[in-house]
Parts: sequence; C-alpha cells; structure tokens
Amino acid sequence: MENVKQQEPIRNALEQLGTGKTILLGAQHAFTMFGATVLVPILTGLNVSVALFMAGICTLIGHFIMKNRVPVFLGSSFAFIAPIITVTTMAADAGLDNPIAYATGGIVVAGLIYVVVAILVHLFGVEKIVSFFPPIVTGPMIMVIGLNLAPTAVGMASDNWFLAIVAFLIVVLVNIFARGFLQIIPVITGLIIGYIVALVTGNVDLTPVAEAAWFGLPKFTMAKFDLQYIMVIAPVALATIVEHIGDVIAIGATVEDDFTKDPGLHRTMLADGLMTSLSAFFGGPANTTYSENTGVLALTRVWDPLVMKIAAVFAIFLGGIPKIAALISTIPGSIIGGISIVLFGMIAAIGLRTVVENQVDFTKSRNLIIAATILVLGIGGAVLPIKFGILDISLQGMALAAIVGIILNKLLPEPK
Repeated sequence: MENVKQQEPIRNALEQLGTGKTILLGAQHAFTMFGATVLVPILTGLNVSVALFMAGICTLIGHFIMKNRVPVFLGSSFAFIAPIITVTTMAADAGLDNPIAYATGGIVVAGLIYVVVAILVHLFGVEKIVSFFPPIVTGPMIMVIGLNLAPTAVGMASDNWFLAIVAFLIVVLVNIFARGFLQIIPVITGLIIGYIVALVTGNVDLTPVAEAAWFGLPKFTMAKFDLQYIMVIAPVALATIVEHIGDVIAIGATVEDDFTKDPGLHRTMLADGLMTSLSAFFGGPANTTYSENTGVLALTRVWDPLVMKIAAVFAIFLGGIPKIAALISTIPGSIIGGISIVLFGMIAAIGLRTVVENQVDFTKSRNLIIAATILVLGIGGAVLPIKFGILDISLQGMALAAIVGIILNKLLPEPK
C-alpha cells in the first residue's frame, strides 16, 4: 500500500492497478464498513444479515443514481438507533406482533423526506434549505438522540456489570492509548476482547451458531406502517439531512472533486433517501454515507468508485452467510451495554461539539431559548395531540422538539 500512497491519485483502479489489487482494495473497504454496519442491528434488534445484504444492494443502486461519480459506501446510520429502540419498545408494550417492523416503517418515511428535500434543493438551492437547520437547531437535536439512549445503555450493562466494565475499559483504553490502525477501531476491539472474556467465563451460548446454515438468504422483514410510530422516527431525517450535506462536501474535499455540482447534491441526497427507504422496507436500517470509508480513500488515494462497488459485493456475500449473523447474536447484551455507555454519550457529545465548533453564542437569549426548548421537549417525553377532522396524530419526543426548534429559529429575531 505504500506505493499507492506515494503516487498520484488513482481514479481508474483497473487500468492503473489491475484486477487483483483493485479487488483487494474493495475488500479493505468492506472490512472498514463491517464493524459499524453490523453494530447498528446489534444495538437495535434488526437482522445483521439483512443489514449487510441491503447495505451492499443499496450501495450499488445508489452509485447508479449518483451517475457512478461518488466513491461512497452506504452503511447503517447511527442516528436512528434511539428512535428505533423507542418504537420497538412502544410497539411491544402495545402487544403488536413483530415490533421492529413498525420501526422500519418509520425509516421508510424518513427516507422519503430525503427525497422531498432533494427536490427542494434542486429547485431552490442548498443554501435556502440548510437555513432551516442551523447549528443551534441540529446540535441540540443530536444531543437529544444520544441522551434518550442513556437508560438503554445502563439497562443492558446492568445484566452483567463485570462484562460491561471490561468492554467499557477496553474501548476507553484503546481509544486513548492505542496507536495506528488499532486506535480507529476501539468499538470492534472492545467487542472482540469482551466476547473472549465472556467465552472464558461461560457467558456465551454457541448453540445458535451450530444450528445456523452456512449459506442462505437473509430473513427479510417487511415494514409496517403506523402514523404514531412514523412520527417518532421520521423527523430524525431533519438532522441526518444536514449530516449528509457535510459528508458529501467532506468526500469531495478528500478526493479533490465537487460532488455538490456533479452529480449534484440533489442526486446524492436522492440516492441516500431512496436507498434508506428500500433498505428499511425489507427490514434493514437507514443508510448513511460512511466517514470510515472516506478515511480509507484519504489513506490509499485510490478514488475510483469501483472499489466501493466491490466492497458492496462483499457485503452482499457476507449477508448470505447466516453463521455470521448467528455468531454476532451470541454477543452478551451487557458487553454491548458497556460499549454503549461510551458510544451513546459520544452521540450527545457530538451535538455539543456542533454548537461549540460553530461558535453558537449562548449569551443571546434566542439561542438559549431554542436549545432549552429542544432539550426539554426531546428528553422530557412531551406529547402534543393534534386532532383536525380525520387527522388524529400525536407529536412527541424528537418530532415535537425538531419542529418547535425549527419554528422558533425562524420566528425569534436575531439581536442586532
């Protein structure tokens, strides 16, 4: 790989590197996306095989929509973890069959919100659309996502605090003291070492692995739609749309190209939204453009989108191996809980970083009011029933906080 780093950027891998090296680079991208792509279903109860399979399929179709111009992998989005868990719990408490299907139904609608915004971006330009989502709105919204997950992390860790603490310490120590490649995979390291400790202490049942087949189609679950649950999940798209814009700009900066112009931000957003809906419709998680793979692009300087397509093919292949999903399902929940204490807290911290890096001035009363309102409504469990004719819905949690925050940002005047 050293030779690749020293030469000029490679935009045609097959011609400049040959078939063997190109496939190897694609496998590297597949390895890079694997940890984060499977972690979302591990945390939420979605099917791991479906997540991998749909990530591969959606990446391939997404490249076609983006005119085969953008070297990006579409993997599982972390932003939807909290609302997925919330909806699954609500649907289970209501006695509904297959609660997770109602969560994926909400994700389908969230993807369609992307499509609507993509059309608006094409018609009015990105600046006018982004003005509805300034840092004073998106920062607290991201904080709400992380803080709402805190009870889930502690609850999972409580099943076995020893394993939870082991996993927690590994993640922290690797993140702070490790060097090189190991430093950028603290979560996977924590999972592996925590799992080994669980095996040694007799806290793992490997029966599902022995019973699982080597090859087979993933267990797809068709999405179900209920307005009550849709209103919990769909508004998360308001935050992830801004994340998408930042990712596309970052990828363009990495490979020295402007993808906001060609193929256009409306096309990248359209691809992300449609593929999120497609993935969720068959029981997969929401998609997002993976920053992990952008890091590999910077490291290797191989910028040919073909390597991402090869990674997508590997993901499809891995999704067709049920033993992988079975092995992942045997990871004790307490290990995931210990890791989640860091992970979910970091989501909230990213929201805090958003307002700090953008120098949001909290000496201004309007900013304090907007942030305070979003945080309290989002975390406090506020519910606003709306009944108008045949319309009978409830705005709650993230949905209510996001809508009120956007409205306040537009109504409250900027101090002179």
